[in-house]
Amino acid sequence: MSKGLITILLLVVSNVFMTFAWYGNLKLTELKINTDWPLILIIVTSWGLALFEYAFMIPANRIGSQINGGPFSLMELKIIQECVSLLVFTIIVATVFKGEPIRWNHIVSFGCIVLAVFFAFLKR
Repeated sequence: MSKGLITILLLVVSNVFMTFAWYGNLKLTELKINTDWPLILIIVTSWGLALFEYAFMIPANRIGSQINGGPFSLMELKIIQECVSLLVFTIIVATVFKGEPIRWNHIVSFGCIVLAVFFAFLKR
């Protein structure tokens, strides 16, 4: 498997953990699971999930970076990560947070980010 594909797969896994670390507490509140939890417990739980995010993000960046022989510049890595992040977030919102609608302007916004990836990879 190519370093580029491995990098993207690791970024996808990392962003799944990131999305649940950042927004999973809202789903737990919606399900009335953590309504009595103190904020510090919610923060520590989110940090625990974020640890797994980093466990996948750091290797993705190391494998994918041209500095370590990977195919991507730092700018390309960051732009790919942001695009993956929004894609993963959108899928999780559509499947887990079903009451949150995805509107046409969200799709257009995502399209603009995909265009950003396209332009980032254009060679001069």
